[in-house]
Amino acid sequence: MLRRKTRAPRRAEAADPLDPAQEDRVRAVLSLGGVPHGELQDGVQQVRLRLLERAAKGQQAPRDVSAWAAVVASNWAMDFHRARRRQERLGERLAALRPAEPQEDGAESRVLSLAVAQGLDELPDSQRQVVVLRFYADLPVRDIADELGIPEGTVKSRLHAAVRVLRTRLHEGEVV
Repeated sequence: MLRRKTRAPRRAEAADPLDPAQEDRVRAVLSLGGVPHGELQDGVQQVRLRLLERAAKGQQAPRDVSAWAAVVASNWAMDFHRARRRQERLGERLAALRPAEPQEDGAESRVLSLAVAQGLDELPDSQRQVVVLRFYADLPVRDIADELGIPEGTVKSRLHAAVRVLRTRLHEGEVV
């Protein structure tokens, strides 16, 4: 008589920290918090990640995981909207920039401003930060380095990389 091999039970560490009911509750909190449907799974994964991080740090599991997860989801929804508003405001400010002298084709200038704003949105935070400080706040590299607490060479390399990416995107999009 042949015996079937049985699988070993999953280790507790590999188990999902959110049960289906908790995941549904997190998804509901995110949805009610105004997170678009396409972003809900990212929010659920962030809550799951925070639970796993707690365990990895050796912290006790929350007394009420469901309530804790709902609060984390609510905070993530607020952060999501803050980030979106920040990006929208940046895009609006860049689109509103007008040259001092009127040009014949103001639409072309607006298209360029919007393309630059979109390119900035796609940059990593560290690169976007130095580009904005250098070119929009008109700070010298030395001042940026001092304020951010990083070497001047780091500021320069971030600026170089960001400008290269922006230039490439503008050429690819046939904006310039």
